[in-house]
Amino acid sequence: MFKHILLPTDGSKLSRDAVETGVRLAQALGARVTGLFAAPSPTPVIYRDLVPVRQVSLQEHRKLIEQSAARYLGAVEKAARAAGVPCDLITVTDDYPADAILATAKKRKCDLICMASHGRRGLKGMLLGSETQKVLSQSTIPVLVCRKGG
Repeated sequence: MFKHILLPTDGSKLSRDAVETGVRLAQALGARVTGLFAAPSPTPVIYRDLVPVRQVSLQEHRKLIEQSAARYLGAVEKAARAAGVPCDLITVTDDYPADAILATAKKRKCDLICMASHGRRGLKGMLLGSETQKVLSQSTIPVLVCRKGG
């Protein structure tokens, strides 16, 4: 069945839940996992929910991205270690997370992508787009979408 599962993460609660699901699946199948964080390109402006909140140097922004990557991927590593699942961790810089996910899956020869869906709807969904939807529509390998109700 599946031997190599890609686990993209953005650090959100839904993403952490999808990582847990993917690790449990890997454990049951005797597969390995690769955790992926697709970091945005460093810019002098920090955004939160599409609103600029402050300016920083490019060097400071790079450091913030590195800290986020360590925290997000650390959760993947911790879950994999606890389950006894072989794990690799990758951070890439890409302003288009779906493209980074698809490229990494291909490059690393993954045979399943396990990721969260935030289920954004309406205007917010149109403005932000759905990275999960983009992956689903463009992937040549199976995609397991994890979504909690609510």
